[in-house]
Amino acid sequence: MASGKFGAEHGLSYLIEHNGFRLLFDTGHSDLFVRNAKLLNIDLNKIETVVLSHGHWDHGNGLRFLQNKKLICHPGVFIKRFRKGGVEHIGLEMEKKQIANRYEVHTYSSPVNLSPEIVFLGEIPRNINFEKHPTPYIDANGKPDTIPDDSALMIIDNGELVIISGCAHSGICNIIDYAQKISGIKKVKAVVGGFHLKNDDHRLEETIKYFSKLKVQYLYPSHCTALPALSKFYYYFGIEQLKAGMVLEIN
Repeated sequence: MASGKFGAEHGLSYLIEHNGFRLLFDTGHSDLFVRNAKLLNIDLNKIETVVLSHGHWDHGNGLRFLQNKKLICHPGVFIKRFRKGGVEHIGLEMEKKQIANRYEVHTYSSPVNLSPEIVFLGEIPRNINFEKHPTPYIDANGKPDTIPDDSALMIIDNGELVIISGCAHSGICNIIDYAQKISGIKKVKAVVGGFHLKNDDHRLEETIKYFSKLKVQYLYPSHCTALPALSKFYYYFGIEQLKAGMVLEIN
């Protein structure tokens, strides 16, 4: 959603800073993130690391507008992918070779530290039953695409977790559970990003229960979280709606 002088589009891009380490998490699908960064007086030339949450157009097509940076992602982000029917391509516009010509590409399926406190989670195990659902996507061979490359960031801040998700195709609760498991930390201070919740259904009800037990201090669902889900989150948690250009301080 647009806010004042800032533009908005269907997509996601966050600049994240923690203890002096800065990275760009996703790039949206156009150069809008570059224009918004200028309005915020952010020099993207000084950002050395870009993290791609997964290989969908609305998170990674903005990669065309940067270069000479380290790119962190899951190895599966580069596949051709479509909505069922095989007509609408929803993967990245640039192919793997083109991206490798612009970036220093590092792919990980397992968790890896980007700084002492920031972890790219790699491939997320999908163990929570209520988050299992049929995929509306297929790959170039017509096989179901469950988006195994969907990942997230975990930040360890003063002994508590901050979770940053792109779209949470793997399930926002699965992401949190995995971060808790690999860190050994139970307390979740904040969860920010796309939750991929669309309907007022059983999955949403169970997710609300999950977050109610979690007692998160800062909760910011955005992007692919539709109005029925946002309304429920507002009712139960009094969330603030995120808009383009907002700066969040989580401390």
